[in-house]
Amino acid sequence: MVDFLQVFVVGHDWGAIIAWYLCLFRPDRVAALVNTSVAFMRHVFIRAGTDAVKTTDQFHRAYGPSYYICRFQEPGVAEKEFAPAHARHLMTRILCNRFSDRKEADGEPQQQRDAEPLPAWLAEADIDYFAAAFEKTGFTGAINYYRNMDRNWELAAPWADAKVSVPTKFIVGDGDLTYHYAGIQDYLHKGGFKEDVPLLEELVVIPGAGHFIQQERAQEVSEHIYSFIAKF
Repeated sequence: MVDFLQVFVVGHDWGAIIAWYLCLFRPDRVAALVNTSVAFMRHVFIRAGTDAVKTTDQFHRAYGPSYYICRFQEPGVAEKEFAPAHARHLMTRILCNRFSDRKEADGEPQQQRDAEPLPAWLAEADIDYFAAAFEKTGFTGAINYYRNMDRNWELAAPWADAKVSVPTKFIVGDGDLTYHYAGIQDYLHKGGFKEDVPLLEELVVIPGAGHFIQQERAQEVSEHIYSFIAKF
């Protein structure tokens, strides 16, 4: 008889989605999960029922055709904006949340916003690292994950009624956009999340933290991860 190796899994954002899928498909291979930022959302991840709505259609209905996931679906459109030559500018915008909605709100030129000091948790060396990687590869590979979301949703259909049955801890910042999706806080705090993830042991909401929580609150998040997996 072969003893299968079990692993501890930690995910963030779309990495969290992959982690949810892994734990859904092969719970026998996962000792415990710590996921951050993106909660398990069955209706977004898995096709189920005759009235099921594709993942991209869900986002289109909720946020309109200009929402980035919707815009990314047509090959070439996102690539015009996310050119490798603009990698440093783009990574600064992404990590610091300096996007056009804020530009329109306060009227500041984008170049001026890019020149603002980086937050304390982010160093110029971090920007350099990410920029160098995307200058080399471009952004198409990453963007293609969004273009395959509907296919992933279809392929997961056999698990439509399955639970995420591994010990789980979930961490999110109260300033994270994902914590303000329509209905998400009721789902997280009023039983829906626990029903889908029955071995959920802890839900941590960190005040004042944003989306890149593992960088913004590196020590705090690391301690949460360690204290959880140390129990196993």
